[in-house]
Amino acid sequence: MLHYRTYPHPISKEWAVFIHGAGGSSSIWFKQIRAFKADVNVLLVDLRGHGQSQNLIQATRQNKYTFEEVSHEIIEVLDEVGIEKAHFIGISLGSILIRTIGELAPERIQTMILGGAVTRLNIRSRFLVVVGNMFKRIIPYLWLYKLFAWIIMPRKRHEESRSLFVNEAKKLCQKEFVRWFRLTYDVNPLLRFFEEKEIPVPTLYLMGEEDYMFLPPVQALVKKHIHSTLQIVRDSGHVVNVEQPQFFNERSIAFIHAHPAFG
Repeated sequence: MLHYRTYPHPISKEWAVFIHGAGGSSSIWFKQIRAFKADVNVLLVDLRGHGQSQNLIQATRQNKYTFEEVSHEIIEVLDEVGIEKAHFIGISLGSILIRTIGELAPERIQTMILGGAVTRLNIRSRFLVVVGNMFKRIIPYLWLYKLFAWIIMPRKRHEESRSLFVNEAKKLCQKEFVRWFRLTYDVNPLLRFFEEKEIPVPTLYLMGEEDYMFLPPVQALVKKHIHSTLQIVRDSGHVVNVEQPQFFNERSIAFIHAHPAFG
C-alpha cells in the first residue's frame, strides 16, 4: 500500500486529501499542512515510487503504469483510513489522478481543488513529451527533469518550486522515471475525454498567471464546464501552492467550507 500520513481534526468530519505531481512527494504540501489541519482532517499520500512509497518499485515489478491503476491505489488508502468522501487537492499531474478517481469512484469526491492543473497539452508541452520519450533511456533522467522544470517554471520567482521538485526527483531512479514518463502516451486521449465529459463535482482551479503552458487550456475549459470555477493567482507560475501559499490556502479552505461533505 502507498505510504500515507494523517492529521486528524478533533471535531471536523471533513477530509482534505492531497495528491502531489510526478517527481514530487507529499512534502511539497509543507506550506499547507498547518492551515488545513486547523480546519479539517488531512491525508497526505506518496504516490508509488515517490517519497516514502519507493518500496513499491520492487513490490510491483511492472514496466508500465496507468492512471487508472495509480488512482486505484489512492482509493485503497481511503478505504484503509476509513474515508467515505473527501475534498481532493492536487497539483500538476495530481490533477489528472484526481479527475481519474472522479470516473472510478465519483461518490468519494466532494470537491476538486486543482492547482497547476493539466487539462490539455499545447504545442510546447507535446514537444516536451516527444523529446522526453526519445531520450528517456539515453539521457540521465535528472537532466531531462531539470530541463522540463526550467521550461515549465522559467522565471526567477519560480526558483523555489524548481528546486523543490528537482530535489524530490533526485530520489527517483532512472527506471522509475521511465515508468512514470510512459504515462504521457495515454494523457492526450484521457484529457480529451475529461474535457468532453464533465462530472457534477464542484471544482476550483487555482492557476498561476505565469503558468503559460497550462493556464490557457483551463481558461477554455471552465467556459464549458458549469461546475468549474477558475481563480488566477497573481505573481505565480505552475506550482501555486508553493509560490503563493497563503492565497492558495485561504481560497481552498473557503471552497471546502462552501461545499461541505458532512454539513
